[in-house]
Amino acid sequence: MTSPVFHFGPEPLTPLLIVISGPSGIGKDAVVQALRKENPNTHFVVTMTSRPPRPEERDGVDYFFVSRQEFERLIATGELLEHARVYSDYKGIPRGQVRQALQSGKDVIMRLDVQGAMTIRSLCPEAVLIFLTASSREEWIARLAGRCSESPEEFALRIQTAEQEYEKLDAFDYIVVNSDCHLHETVDTIQQIINTEHHRVHPRQVCL
Repeated sequence: MTSPVFHFGPEPLTPLLIVISGPSGIGKDAVVQALRKENPNTHFVVTMTSRPPRPEERDGVDYFFVSRQEFERLIATGELLEHARVYSDYKGIPRGQVRQALQSGKDVIMRLDVQGAMTIRSLCPEAVLIFLTASSREEWIARLAGRCSESPEEFALRIQTAEQEYEKLDAFDYIVVNSDCHLHETVDTIQQIINTEHHRVHPRQVCL
């Protein structure tokens, strides 16, 4: 007869791969920035993009900004974990950055569009996928329009794309409402999700 195994004291934490996703304009960047302030020991993946930076964005902090030619070279050499052409530009995740952080024992958080999240789901079924949504369609459209960064054609395309992205909701583990002026509540909810995941009897085993 097998003797029972008793566990006392904290178990070493198994690092998580967490994806923050959702439609364009839902506030992924703001959520990730707020999470970053509260989680200094977590690795936040810096996405690479071929689009030019917006006025407030900093290279290496908000994104790694590279030329289209350089991005296509990285695709060809297999140096990106995930990449996609989003509207008229490329976005992707450097593979080495994620592996190194996981090997160091750190949780890894990345922000991705829904297409990118689906790629990560196929590569790593044990990733934690969180879908951000607004409290209403009207709130989200107003938020998107307030950025004033798209042409009418691009704006219409983003709305059409979002409708298709919501059809992927069943592939996610959690859905979190990111309402206007309630960012702290969104972040608190995500923190609770991360804490819950770290208390699973059978931890997620992330392999990349």
